[in-house]
Amino acid sequence: MAQEIERKFLVTSDAYKEESVKRTRITQGYLSSVPERTVRVRIKGDKGYITIKGECNESGTSRYEWEKEIPVEEAEELLQICEPGVIHKTRYEVNVGRFTFEVDEFYGENQGLVVAEVELLNENDHFDKPEWIGAEVTGDVRYYNSMLKKKPYTTWP
Repeated sequence: MAQEIERKFLVTSDAYKEESVKRTRITQGYLSSVPERTVRVRIKGDKGYITIKGECNESGTSRYEWEKEIPVEEAEELLQICEPGVIHKTRYEVNVGRFTFEVDEFYGENQGLVVAEVELLNENDHFDKPEWIGAEVTGDVRYYNSMLKKKPYTTWP
């Protein structure tokens, strides 16, 4: 069973843009956004993906994840039947020590939100935090993409 182990942080400056080694535009929607099993459809650059994620553990750092690449034309079709609230963002990949931070800059109804995630090998992995990392939001469901489509960042008080 595939496990995703990651921690999530708010980003305090745009210094990550200069440090990034790759930048990719992402559009994603959800066929199911219930916490027990989210089913995501994503177009990342010129590739399509379908991803199934299970419910997070108590700390919010770990959960089951299964992903398959699909033809981009099929991903475009599936996006047409997704739940309302498609997510648009640019992902910047930044290498820091032995890990890669994925920094997502959101658009549309989530404009102004920038979040960084680092995927770990285990929950106790030590990693260096770049200077542009702010407060940790791991486990805060408001920052899950599946929740941002339901309650966008621009609607928060």
